[in-house]
Amino acid sequence: MSQFFEIHPDNPQKRLIHQTVEIIDNGGVVVYPTDSSYAIGCHLGDKSAMEKIRRIRQVDDKHHFTLVCSDLSEIATYAKVSNSDYRLLKSLTPGPYTFLLKATHEVPRRLMHPKRRVIGIRVIEDPIVRAILEELGQPIMSSTLIMPGNDMPETDAQIIREKLERQVDLIVDGGNCGFEATTVINMVEDTPFVVRQGKGVDHGLD
Repeated sequence: MSQFFEIHPDNPQKRLIHQTVEIIDNGGVVVYPTDSSYAIGCHLGDKSAMEKIRRIRQVDDKHHFTLVCSDLSEIATYAKVSNSDYRLLKSLTPGPYTFLLKATHEVPRRLMHPKRRVIGIRVIEDPIVRAILEELGQPIMSSTLIMPGNDMPETDAQIIREKLERQVDLIVDGGNCGFEATTVINMVEDTPFVVRQGKGVDHGLD
């Protein structure tokens, strides 16, 4: 049976944030709200937790996980960022975007595209997530919570609880947070381009 925390979306309770981080640090799988939809995540590089997320979502080993980072300086630890990349990232973060970037050696190999060393990166504008990341001290390895057979991500913590309370370690209820996926921007090539149009506007990118 999973734990269920009701965390205030604007003023997260420090006690509950601390308990959330303890669960992540101890190998737990956590469902949490973002600025686009609910996501499911775990400790960076935790292989067993990552496999658990794959089973819940029923995706294979080619599924890309995203590193949810606290800020631009943390992105630079896990992804190779040029000056022009940095300017674009600065203009679009925090926000509902996922950036595909070349990974550094800090990223566990199993998280990357097997041939291209590419990793998805996010900086989220959500007080709950930012509080978790501040205490955790590193990114959350994450995936949008889309249940098998569905096209849209989950948006209601109570419904998520009914579906997953025996499969995850913690569900964080931060209220309804929308149902639109992030805009995905490929920044691996010389000219960035939009791979998937989502909640984030494309700012003139092709």
